[in-house]
Amino acid sequence: MRRSGLRLDPFYPIFDSADWIARMLPLGMKLVQLRVKDRPETEIGREIARARTLCAEAGCVLVVNDYWKLAIAEGCDWLHLGQEDLDTADLGAIRKAGLKLGVSSHDEAELERALATQPDYVALGPVYPTILKQMRFGPQGLERLGEWKRRIGDLPLVGIGGISLERAPGVFAAGADIVAAVTDITLNADPEGRLKRWVAATREHAA
Repeated sequence: MRRSGLRLDPFYPIFDSADWIARMLPLGMKLVQLRVKDRPETEIGREIARARTLCAEAGCVLVVNDYWKLAIAEGCDWLHLGQEDLDTADLGAIRKAGLKLGVSSHDEAELERALATQPDYVALGPVYPTILKQMRFGPQGLERLGEWKRRIGDLPLVGIGGISLERAPGVFAAGADIVAAVTDITLNADPEGRLKRWVAATREHAA
C-alpha cells in the first residue's frame, strides 16, 4: 500500500553542511535535506546530530540523505535514498525505526523500484541539466513530471535538478508538489536573499 496524504512544504532546499542549515533556518524554510558526501562517518554523524537539533528548534523537517544507520542513531524522522543507496539499505530497519522515506527515480524501472519501498515521497530528476553532480541520466523534462504524477496520485512528487526560482512555476504546473533547489541558492551571490525569495514564492504557490 502506498503512503499518501502527507503535507510537506513545497520548497525543499538541499545543503551539504549543518552550517548552511544554521545560516538559512532563520529565513523561514520548513523542509531541508542534509546531503553530506566524502567525509568520515564520525564527522557526518556530528553534522546530522547538529542539523537535527537546529531543525527541531526551528520547526523544520530535516531529511537525511543516504546515511540511514546514522539517521536512526541520531533519532531522525526522515531519510532520502538514491537508487544506489537502495542496494545496501535495510528497509526493514529503517521502517522499524519509524523513519519516513523519500526515494529518487530517473526512469520507469526506478520508479517501480521506488514505489515498491512504500515511500513517503518520490523524487524525479534531473528535471533540467544540472552541474551538481555527474548523472548517467539526461534531463527528464516537464512532461515526465506530469507522467510520474499521474502514476503516483496523492503521493508527493519532488522535482529536482537544475531548478531555479524562475523555472519553479513551470515545475509546479507540470505536476510537482515540491521543488528542490541546491545550486540556485548556494552559488547565488546573495544566498540569503535568494532563499527568502524562494520562501515567499512557494508560500504564494501553496496558498
